Amino acid sequence: MKIYTKTGDKGKTSLFGGKRVWKDDLRINAYGTVDELNSILGLACSVIKDKELKRVLSSIQNELFVVGSDLASPYQKKTGKTQIPRIESKNKAGLEKLIDKFDSKIPSLKNFILPGGKETAAILHLARTVCRRAERETVALSNVEKINHEIIVYLNRLSDLLFVLARFENFSSHHPEIEWKRLRQ
Repeated sequence: MKIYTKTGDKGKTSLFGGKRVWKDDLRINAYGTVDELNSILGLACSVIKDKELKRVLSSIQNELFVVGSDLASPYQKKTGKTQIPRIESKNKAGLEKLIDKFDSKIPSLKNFILPGGKETAAILHLARTVCRRAERETVALSNVEKINHEIIVYLNRLSDLLFVLARFENFSSHHPEIEWKRLRQ
């Protein structure tokens, strides 16, 4: 199979089911940003040493493929022969368990912190900000089209998890977090 089809050369792409839309469509922006997030998590996996953290991120990458296919497919109840995988409340519950698990391993926050620290933590902070953008773009899409609301909840929780994982990565490597300092007027 060839990697190029030439069907997008005029600025349109196909959704699942065959509908053609412009490449700057809100739906394309939303799942494109999810794809960007997935790539950043792939980068994180390539440099993170902690095997448990790698497994967590790899699992999230697989779930993000489901988020992407969910967003790429106009939402409807299960009909027809093809079943589109959809994000469900159990996916959000899994993220909450991970947040609780990793948060219990790090000190409580007493101040705002700046994104950064160890390189791997900085990558996870970057992933968090891209996740927030994916959430905003998904909300924008939900204002004009019906989508699976669980995607918004999932992305919201995922950004929280990525924040905790960035902090965990700094803490477990004994790398101090950078506290935000108010500018003096």
